[in-house]
Amino acid sequence: MTAEPPRDCPLCPRLVAYRAENAAQNSDWWNGPAPSFGDPDARLLVVGLAPGRTGANRTGRPFTGDGAGVILYETLLKTGFARGRYEARPDDGLTLVDCMITNAVRCAPPLNKPTLAEEATCRPFLIDRLAALPRLKVIVTLGDISRKNVLKALGLPASAAPAGHGVEAAVGPYTLLNSYHCSRLNTNTGRLTPAMFEAVFLRAKALIAA
Repeated sequence: MTAEPPRDCPLCPRLVAYRAENAAQNSDWWNGPAPSFGDPDARLLVVGLAPGRTGANRTGRPFTGDGAGVILYETLLKTGFARGRYEARPDDGLTLVDCMITNAVRCAPPLNKPTLAEEATCRPFLIDRLAALPRLKVIVTLGDISRKNVLKALGLPASAAPAGHGVEAAVGPYTLLNSYHCSRLNTNTGRLTPAMFEAVFLRAKALIAA
């Protein structure tokens, strides 16, 4: 089982080249596949799309160091899925409780947009990540591309569960719970409010407890 890609994963040439470009400019950054972060016995898995260039690609921890991470970790703290303090760095001591965070694509893509081929190439890691969580019950997907990748990782067509913020569906042994992505674009425009985002994780908590 290979739930995490190697530090120098060679599988996607465009992403490898982009890693090298970032490393040449910022040699002290992580500049590699961002490993999953959280509780190995988690009943909740949060799946994003891909690391941000100055977020997880810089820090080596999902959603750490960019705008999206602020609302995500604040919401996890508020809803009991994390403890400690989020200080936007991997050594801030923050821990996740009954929760793990991963990405459909593990390396930062140019313009934050992986190709369909890159999504497919990285999918075996997501498949194995799901399989490596023995107590998993609920999957929160951040954005529609994440939703589609999770469904495909479960061997289902992308149409197997409906899109839409707050929409949930039974997929195999899991409940899939969709959210708009917590990007700065969505939060700054009000497409995703803190209350909307918090409601998703409160629902996840209720589903886990059921």
